[in-house]
Amino acid sequence: MAVKITQVDAFTDKPFAGNPAAVCILGAPADEAWMAAVAREMNLSETAFLVRANDGHNLRWFTPAVEVALCGHATLASAHVLWEEGHLKPSEQARFHTKSGLLTAERQGSWIELDFPAVREQPASAPAGLAEALAVKPVYVGRNKFDYLVEVDSEETVRKLAPDFTALKKVGARGIIVTSRSRAAPYDFVSRFFAPGSGVDEDPATGSSHCCLGPFWAKKLGKTEFLAYQASARGGVIRVRVAGDRVKLGGQAVTVLHGELAE
Repeated sequence: MAVKITQVDAFTDKPFAGNPAAVCILGAPADEAWMAAVAREMNLSETAFLVRANDGHNLRWFTPAVEVALCGHATLASAHVLWEEGHLKPSEQARFHTKSGLLTAERQGSWIELDFPAVREQPASAPAGLAEALAVKPVYVGRNKFDYLVEVDSEETVRKLAPDFTALKKVGARGIIVTSRSRAAPYDFVSRFFAPGSGVDEDPATGSSHCCLGPFWAKKLGKTEFLAYQASARGGVIRVRVAGDRVKLGGQAVTVLHGELAE
């Protein structure tokens, strides 16, 4: 039987914006090399593979280069597909067993809210070449188990970034989050996310980075709920709510393509 694949734009309410992810719902666990090959073929920042479990789905995420331990936009896309294609009733919670533990998703009108672990950063020294690769003077540098976080002076600086990806690839981390306060409402902060070492030069709209950005801006701004904008060329809108050691990520999603993979 041919394997169906669905492409979804996540963290957006319109096609051809936000972050595209491919979603495969499999009848049985697949070979890891096959999943990696499919992800290379799709050439999106992530391709998600789901297998039904007793109380939800097992979920794995692959970039064109590596498997990753946490991915927000492809989880959002997966939940969207499960509801849209009738695998779950609209009122049912989507439950995902992943390398980062149990993740859940619930529908809230036209939005989907993900329940993810907080991934807090700690102050860190900038690794050699980071500031030069970004061509910025950091206000602050932090590090969590996945990424470096770099705060810069303004939204304009975030938007104008043109990194040297060859140099940035040498930084020893999954990715680099660059952020600043937003210059105007309705957004509280803006960010961009670069992960050339993981096979993705710039990720258009990144859920997992907001598991760090939420707690970071909660400390700085003294509140726990935010509307964030990821200022990539495609753009992405993320609702962020910090709840103890969890971060609730809200987003919308749009299906743009249905297909079948050749045997």
